[in-house]
Amino acid sequence: MTDKPLLFTPGPLSTSKATKSAMLRDWGSRDTEFIALTREISLTLEKIAGVEQGAPSHNCVLIQGSGTFVVEATIDTLIPRDANILVLVNGAYGRRMAKICQIHERSYITLETDEDTPPTANQVTQLLKKDKSITHVLAVHCETTSGILNPISEIASAVAKAGRFLIIDAMSSFGALPLRVSNIKCAAIVASSNKCLEGVPGVGFAIVDKTILSNSEKNASSLSLDLFDQWQNFENTGQWRFTPPTHVLAALRQALIEHDADGGVEGRGYRYLENCETLIQGMKTLGFKPYLRNELQAPIIVTFHQPRIKNFNFAEFYSRLLERGFMIYPGKITKVDSFRIGCIGQIQKFDMKNLVEAVAGVVAEMGVKLK
Repeated sequence: MTDKPLLFTPGPLSTSKATKSAMLRDWGSRDTEFIALTREISLTLEKIAGVEQGAPSHNCVLIQGSGTFVVEATIDTLIPRDANILVLVNGAYGRRMAKICQIHERSYITLETDEDTPPTANQVTQLLKKDKSITHVLAVHCETTSGILNPISEIASAVAKAGRFLIIDAMSSFGALPLRVSNIKCAAIVASSNKCLEGVPGVGFAIVDKTILSNSEKNASSLSLDLFDQWQNFENTGQWRFTPPTHVLAALRQALIEHDADGGVEGRGYRYLENCETLIQGMKTLGFKPYLRNELQAPIIVTFHQPRIKNFNFAEFYSRLLERGFMIYPGKITKVDSFRIGCIGQIQKFDMKNLVEAVAGVVAEMGVKLK
């Protein structure tokens, strides 16, 4: 096992040695100890989401696969086939939810804003007033295409006031930014193990309104992605319907222990904010320009404009940084050339300072003059 390179990416990301080590043991998927581990993880995730444990309003449903698997499972399971959906889009992950609706033959419309522009609660309110047939709204909390933080609390209030249902893609925010079902009314919050929780890829989960989940039987058009059936099996037996990612779950339990030790959502969010501020300040000093305005930037991943200089080549820039032990991310913005640097994972403020120093050395070697 190695901690090199450090991953300055939005997930998969750098994990602790203890989290890696947790995967060195084999588990029997039907064994009582593994069943208890699954239950422990579910309850911990519910707690992070602000679910009251005595009489839970929402239940956590785990499912195998990447984040997209659980987003698709949630949309296909919770939304009836005769529903009409409003998808809020200001990046690739909003567009992906729209594509999921299309594939599963759910009627939908989109409210699309630029990748540096969040949708507003007023826009949502007006659309819901205009189109009474809309039953559900899909929104991304932190859109990692750009790193923008969308106003999910205001959107949730607008959706609830209109009497519609909200599903939140919280892949890149859950565990680091406040998102509690006691404060934000929603049908479901969807996330995965390998983002702000700092586990490894392979399992997603939905924190779902229990009443809505109970009424979702036979909505799903998929066997393996049916959250209702998955939930029923957990409720009745404590077991997964199909082979679970046992080692991934063991790593997630360790990651959740470390999340608590890090100060929970508040503590983890603070560390990521320090990373983000250190990164932006350092890169600005070198002459790089962030894509987003400060007030829109989530402390998760930062998009930078690629310098419009003849001898700046991103592939070379990336490779030279990787040789120094730092892995960054290519851009995903559709309208400008960019690259992204993540602030999450097992990285600290001093790691960000070291990265900025490495960037300074690389641009000097490349002969790129930014000032």
